[in-house]
Amino acid sequence: MDRPNSLCPRSNQTLDSKPLSYIDTETNMNQQQEWAEDDFDVPVGVTKLGHDEPVSGRKYIMYHGTTRQNAQAIQKSGFRQSAGGMLGRGVYLSRDLQKASRYPISHPESGRAVLKVSVDVGKVIAIRYQDHPRQRTWHDHGYDTAWVPPNCGMVKSGLEEDCVWDPDRIKIISIINPTPVERPRPVQPSSSWSGSSYR
Repeated sequence: MDRPNSLCPRSNQTLDSKPLSYIDTETNMNQQQEWAEDDFDVPVGVTKLGHDEPVSGRKYIMYHGTTRQNAQAIQKSGFRQSAGGMLGRGVYLSRDLQKASRYPISHPESGRAVLKVSVDVGKVIAIRYQDHPRQRTWHDHGYDTAWVPPNCGMVKSGLEEDCVWDPDRIKIISIINPTPVERPRPVQPSSSWSGSSYR
């Protein structure tokens, strides 16, 4: 049995149209990596980025963050279920590019990539709180995708997360790599100031 929706508010907010920028201190202190907002070229019949609960039977654009090397391997061989995680076995994705671009967390951003995919979600269950009775067994109850809403306390970032049981429901559209961008250097104060002193 689900808890009331008030425990996990829904959000209709989407990311603004500005590119996502992060400072990659692992590679260059004066360089940023930008992740372009990439939900503009959506295939016919596929729903754009949003935070509303996914509707069973629809297709959605989602993202999967990984290393560049793993992204190429996934593009060649397809996705495989992870052995475990917060929602048990499945392929972990998000409809939020910002969330996906953070993974893998311990890897330098310059070596990361995000797979943009189209997902036929099938039958969806919302897992709105920790220790939900179907948190790791949702597939045994006939569900194809488990969805964790944003801001419900299950994900530290507060962003939504999806777990898709069958990798065949996922079609790769493209690989998104961060683009290096020079960070503006701070202006150094001039040491030859010749103003009068104050008394």
